[in-house]
Amino acid sequence: MREALSHIGSLDRDQWAAAWMAIGDRYQARAESELATNPAAARDDYHSAWSYYAFGRWPSPNSPGKKRSAAKAQAAFLAYGQLLEPKIEVLRIPFEGKEIVAYLQKPASGPKPPIVLDIGGVDEWKDAGADDGRAFLKEGIADVAVDMPGTGEAPLQGRPGTERMYSRLIDYLLTRSDLDGSRIVVRGVSWGSYWSARVAYANAGRLKGAVFQSGAVDAYFSRGWQDKALHTKEYLLDFVPSRLYILDQPSVEAMLDFMPTMSLKPLLDKPTPPMLVIGGVHDSQNPFSDLLLLLQSGSPKYAWLNPEGGHMGRSKTMDDGKIFDQVTLPWIVDRLNGR
Repeated sequence: MREALSHIGSLDRDQWAAAWMAIGDRYQARAESELATNPAAARDDYHSAWSYYAFGRWPSPNSPGKKRSAAKAQAAFLAYGQLLEPKIEVLRIPFEGKEIVAYLQKPASGPKPPIVLDIGGVDEWKDAGADDGRAFLKEGIADVAVDMPGTGEAPLQGRPGTERMYSRLIDYLLTRSDLDGSRIVVRGVSWGSYWSARVAYANAGRLKGAVFQSGAVDAYFSRGWQDKALHTKEYLLDFVPSRLYILDQPSVEAMLDFMPTMSLKPLLDKPTPPMLVIGGVHDSQNPFSDLLLLLQSGSPKYAWLNPEGGHMGRSKTMDDGKIFDQVTLPWIVDRLNGR
């Protein structure tokens, strides 16, 4: 990290990408040299290469250098996935003349596993979701990681109604004889939570649960909140360009005009499967009032709220890992096991 940052002297996107890619290239070359004789070491070095390349395209691949880094990150992650046991299976599902690409991981043994459908966020795509999702395998649960609209390899931009791509993915999962498609929980983090909610509304009868963690509901999409949120201190750089990128908007003014169409308010009184709502009272990216509105509407819900928490509910005493291990994972395991 120190080495990469020592080569970054501005907010130039290609300079940012080049600094991280230089380190990623080093790990990539080492992994390739180890592949024939020490696949375990190669696996770990591919993972490191992916981590640095992913930093290089962060938060959005909106320059030539960042696009190169994104492509390298994807290639390194796929190489890493083929050296895991069990391997990561790449799903390619035809969809409206394009395809849905997802990463499937299954437990090595045991009965047909239930499924967590992991939806990525703005800057953490399906590769990061799959990396975190390996924790489910130890619980006998399969993980299917997929990009949110407007990111990665998603076939659609971020628009109301594009949750149909996830409904199509669920259709596919129901055809797999090696998976228990009758037990699926959809999980999203940050912006991915917005899509997990839409999936939950659209597939209420086909899901065992949904996780909504610091996502947007209604007030987030208002001009008043965006005037505040676009100056959040919780983001390092390129916060505004990353939002323009995922929503395919040419300017901030166009984005502000478009955003109210994304509100979940028309859906809130519709039924959902059991839903776990996670967040922090002091979130500067998504208004806490949105979580309260979600909790007060529609089907009964579960909640874990951190009075000291910021985005994702994290705080000095509760980091992302603790929230996942102590809140998200146990709840999902209980839902999928019928408890």
